[in-house]
Amino acid sequence: MHKNTKILLTVALLLASLSAVVLYNSSTVFLQLFIAFALAYILNPAVEFLEKKRVNRIISILIVFSTALIACAGFTIFLAVSISGELSSMQLNLPGYAQRLYEVTPDTVKSYLKIETPEKITGRLNELLQQARGMSPDLLKPVLAFLQKAFSSTISLILTLLGYFIIPVYLFYLLADWPRLRRFVDSFIPDRFLGSYREKLGEVDTVLSGFIRGQLSVCAILAVLYSIGLYFIGIDLAIAIGTLAGITFIIPYVGTIIGIVLSMSMAFLKFHDILHPLLCLGWFSLVQVLEGMAITPKVVGDNVGLHPLVAIVALLIGGQIFGLMGMLLAVPVTAVLQVFLRSLAGWYRTTEFYRGTP
Repeated sequence: MHKNTKILLTVALLLASLSAVVLYNSSTVFLQLFIAFALAYILNPAVEFLEKKRVNRIISILIVFSTALIACAGFTIFLAVSISGELSSMQLNLPGYAQRLYEVTPDTVKSYLKIETPEKITGRLNELLQQARGMSPDLLKPVLAFLQKAFSSTISLILTLLGYFIIPVYLFYLLADWPRLRRFVDSFIPDRFLGSYREKLGEVDTVLSGFIRGQLSVCAILAVLYSIGLYFIGIDLAIAIGTLAGITFIIPYVGTIIGIVLSMSMAFLKFHDILHPLLCLGWFSLVQVLEGMAITPKVVGDNVGLHPLVAIVALLIGGQIFGLMGMLLAVPVTAVLQVFLRSLAGWYRTTEFYRGTP
């Protein structure tokens, strides 16, 4: 092996080892940067579109920022108003929920939770509803206690929270310097490999953009469909459950499972029959069929092209090794790996070993 090549490999190995150590000990900071980078990747096409219309890049970023913030604020206000109204409506049905919970809860659990009568269950549920509607500070105490335990010191907690607040700053600079960042990375690629590198980068970009932007659109469509169906079935908290199921569908199939469990439980408690839980199950099954046969193929397209079985296995492996973050990244990472595996398979079929020629 050439001496320069050995030196280059040694330096690369040392840098990789150092990066792994830094990443392990600064995982929270890198998570914040990762979130900012993912948002920049999602928003950059809109910025480039405005640039093509001869709008200054900084002005384009501010326009996209403002539009995204207004959209998020509008969605948050709509969701808050809708859920507040649903909670008010649900409060009227509390005695029925309490009676049903009292009937199906084992005596040992009743004693442990100190809810020996339907009236006590009603009082406990009413207290929870009041906290949810008013966002009582008492509701935040368990969260703050968890955060205190999660971080070793008050300073690290403050720095972590500060890091999440300045994600928009990371995002702004990433969007502003995106073209320069591309050129910087390209400068490390030897000229003889630049064509192949850009070709593969284009394929990866197609797969990632198809999944990320497409999956977000699919989640929004599913949230609307789930909410509409549950509303007409008569489920309390229909919009809250439908929205939660749609949002958590960012991890494929997880949102559907959550929606089915919550909606069937609410239907069982409210209507005291088997018909309405089955209606919820049927609606989620119908929407899932539509998602697989029409929504995802039309919105995401065939860019990702992962077989459902491969996606499920990837989710399980990602969750087993890296937890929630692993489940979030399992499908897009597997789709990107598929790009390189296809190239490897294409190269293999051209080898003398495969063709059987000397």
